[in-house]
Amino acid sequence: MTTGEKTGVEIVDAALADRAAPLVDRLVADQAASKLAAQDATLWGPDAESEASIRLSWTTLHKSSRPLIGEIETLRTELRSEGVDRVVLAGMGGSSLAPEVITATEGVALTVLDTTDPGQVADALAGDLERTVIVVSSKSGGTVETDSHRRIFAKAFADAGIDAGRRIVVVTDPGSPFQELSEKEGYRKVFLADPHVGGRYSALTAFGLVPAGLAGADVARLLDQAASVAEDLAADSADNPAVKLAAAWAAAHEAGAEKVVLAATDSGSSSPLTGFPDWAEQLIAESTGKQGTGLLPVAVESPEAAGFADAGSDATATAVGSPQGAAKIAVTGSLGAQFLLWEFATALAGRLLGINPFDQPDVETAKKAARALLDDPEKLKGGETASNVDGPVEIFGSDGVATDGSLTDVLRAFFASAPDAGYVAVQAYLDRLDDASTAVLRGEIAKRTQLQTTFGWGPRFLHSTGQYHKGGHQNGVFLQLTGAVEQDLDVPDRPYTLGQLQHAQALGDGQVLAEHGRPVLRLHLTDRAAGLAAVVRAVQEAGA
Repeated sequence: MTTGEKTGVEIVDAALADRAAPLVDRLVADQAASKLAAQDATLWGPDAESEASIRLSWTTLHKSSRPLIGEIETLRTELRSEGVDRVVLAGMGGSSLAPEVITATEGVALTVLDTTDPGQVADALAGDLERTVIVVSSKSGGTVETDSHRRIFAKAFADAGIDAGRRIVVVTDPGSPFQELSEKEGYRKVFLADPHVGGRYSALTAFGLVPAGLAGADVARLLDQAASVAEDLAADSADNPAVKLAAAWAAAHEAGAEKVVLAATDSGSSSPLTGFPDWAEQLIAESTGKQGTGLLPVAVESPEAAGFADAGSDATATAVGSPQGAAKIAVTGSLGAQFLLWEFATALAGRLLGINPFDQPDVETAKKAARALLDDPEKLKGGETASNVDGPVEIFGSDGVATDGSLTDVLRAFFASAPDAGYVAVQAYLDRLDDASTAVLRGEIAKRTQLQTTFGWGPRFLHSTGQYHKGGHQNGVFLQLTGAVEQDLDVPDRPYTLGQLQHAQALGDGQVLAEHGRPVLRLHLTDRAAGLAAVVRAVQEAGA
């Protein structure tokens, strides 16, 4: 992951390159790239101007984030001298996805908590608390998942006889309620992020750099990598890689390919950028998926995976790294450079699509629905009756979703309900570690249905593709997976458990999707292992 690694965009598909050329010319003539670098809030029209005016500081983070380097290293050295070398991150969306890809790419350990699954949180608690510091990242402090994690870890530290204040590090916006709470509670250190950066553009702010740096990643090099490409990205030139990428996506969208399939390949002289498609997924989905349009990112396992290798006319296979397999576009460069490149490209694509890339008007709806359910706990205490049961799987469907027959019959009918060139979204409200094999469903469904298929761990995806599901092209069908909780966790000083919160999030999002007229099928696994095996078998049979 060297600073000098070549950064660029290659439009491999000649027909796509031809369609993109006029859009490249338009962006160059409009001086869109240089205006973006200069933080011109007028680029997306008058309706977006007020929001854009307070969301563009990410264009200069390679300079403005430099003071963080020393602060992070000082704290890391202090913690190591005290025998504290295990870093847990509590954060959602942009607060977790960037640190996760940074540390995974560099091969350093970071325990990421972006879940409400009691089992996964319990596993994190079972680590060596004597060696643990938790970084709690939230712009306001009001994110329910992150607040729950903070409360649970603070109690665990206290119960173990550890001064919780010395083991909690906070990343938040200046002047936020969380800053005030952190100072009142005497937390170890509060890092203040740039408030003029939205979460999905925050990879190079304190939200991305603090947890990664404390875990041992070289964040100075990351900023150097971004700085090395900043001048190219600001150039009004047809060779500007962000201009080329934005134009290619928009040209493909105009031709009916509203999906962008992302696979990490090698990145030239370095290894693949591990997990980068998951980070890019949030950036693209939340930025473009609104007003009934947008680009649906589909993160897949490899260039050989279903959905990439056999991408149809509704999808553009995009390699993160050198072009491989069916890639129509390839984006090369070091991690820091790619962060900035994709952010520029996404913002420019927003201009071409005619949307504001900095708001997320539909994200809050699922949160409100979940809160309403938490306020009515009787609905979360087994008040539901399954429409059908097949062994260890209880079957629930929104209005119009067929639930009769075997699980295979139900899934076959459900997949058939997807419109032509639609997509399937698999939403797993389960344990991302212990139930990791659930992810095989993405490829199995994509291969057997020939539909583009996304996979998201709940509630993590609510802070990512959740915006597109409600605001983007309305051609998805939604398969939810929930599971029995063997041992729940109380959330201190809150009237609900983690299991209840997780369940409310699944039901709340399903309710909002159904209100948008989208088919929702929820499969509840009364025995997680046996239920998952049954679902995989049924998917295979349904597509046979």
